[in-house]
Amino acid sequence: MAAVAATASGVAPNSTIYVRNLEERIKIESLKEALTEIFSEYGNIIDIVAKTNLKAKGQAFVVFDNVDSATRAIEEINGFELFEKPMVLDYAKTRSDATVLKEQGEAELEAHKRKRLAEKAQEALEAQKKLKRGAAAPGGAETRPSKVTRGTGLKPSNAAAAPVIPDEYLPPNKILFLREIPDSLDQEGLTAVFGRFEGFKEVRMVPGRKGIAFVEYEAETGAISAKEATSGMPLGENGKPIRVTYQRQ
Repeated sequence: MAAVAATASGVAPNSTIYVRNLEERIKIESLKEALTEIFSEYGNIIDIVAKTNLKAKGQAFVVFDNVDSATRAIEEINGFELFEKPMVLDYAKTRSDATVLKEQGEAELEAHKRKRLAEKAQEALEAQKKLKRGAAAPGGAETRPSKVTRGTGLKPSNAAAAPVIPDEYLPPNKILFLREIPDSLDQEGLTAVFGRFEGFKEVRMVPGRKGIAFVEYEAETGAISAKEATSGMPLGENGKPIRVTYQRQ
């Protein structure tokens, strides 16, 4: 079998395809069904990953059980219109969980997950440092409107000179801040969702404030796993996605 060359992006061939430029308004289940129908023509799909959180919108990962299937799909489907938007395909930069589990087993999968979570935590920390460096630069602080100094986690601040880190880049800690919780979901319902993650301690509702709550874990690792799994998760009768971020310290 001839060697498969990397794509123009330089990513080495592997069995997972990164799909972007997808229609963001399509429901996740409908999107997965459409992707399955299209990509299953090229081989056995072992997983499709698509999420609703802000950073992951318009993207998906299609995982085949071999590299050849992924290569043929990229060659033939790249630019194919789905929901009136041309898909842009490339090999994924990292191996999928499904691939690691299939090839190396559960122990290696757990190590793979821990490494990914550590890398994301480091990225968040670097983003925080970058924002702080920007604030320290001459004239950097005055360009920030004082209106945005009230941050996530119900902790208002009067320090107009301090920049506010975007919620998506807050560094990990052991407390999650939930927003846009459906009225039909109470403390017991949230406990059922978040209590399945390691080190869960409690759900704290905020008296007099609808739609928000805090979830605390014994350590950052539990909070990181919970955030990864639940951010954008549709809950309640209307299936509206909730927002999950780390509490602002």
